Amino acid sequence: MKKISALLLLLLIIAPSCEKDDICAETTATTPKLILRFYDITSQEDTKNATGLRVTEFNETNAISNLNIVTTDSINLPLRTDVNVTKFTFHKDYEVITNTEGDTISIEGNTDIVTINYEREDVYVSRACGFKTIFNIISFSVEDDGDKWILNSEIINFTVENEFTAHVKILH
Repeated sequence: MKKISALLLLLLIIAPSCEKDDICAETTATTPKLILRFYDITSQEDTKNATGLRVTEFNETNAISNLNIVTTDSINLPLRTDVNVTKFTFHKDYEVITNTEGDTISIEGNTDIVTINYEREDVYVSRACGFKTIFNIISFSVEDDGDKWILNSEIINFTVENEFTAHVKILH
């Protein structure tokens, strides 16, 4: 009887200290991406595919990632969580020029440089998932190089907290 009582007492002491697994479920919302929708400049309610699209993200010194999207009417882009600005180069109708060894020499096509300025807010999700970042867009600008294919843009949702709706409307 003493052994059973001691065992029950030990289980009562140990059981409350057990915790559920620290695994972040795939369905848990994490840092959202910025969603851009492309629209026809002549009929601004109609979406329009951007053809041969290649998007390159830049940091302060060089290209850090490429997204070859080819043809689409919307894209989602990751914003940087360590600074308040992310810069992308959008190549429309792009072609990669390579040398005889297959190394990329240049990327041809109509190039527009897009800069997104925003404020960041880190929000605690859970112990397993950590934090996610919510972005509040301040500005979305396209550098004018005299041959812009992105003719106009409009921020339609300033807060990037989910990936259910578009945040920026791009007219081309």
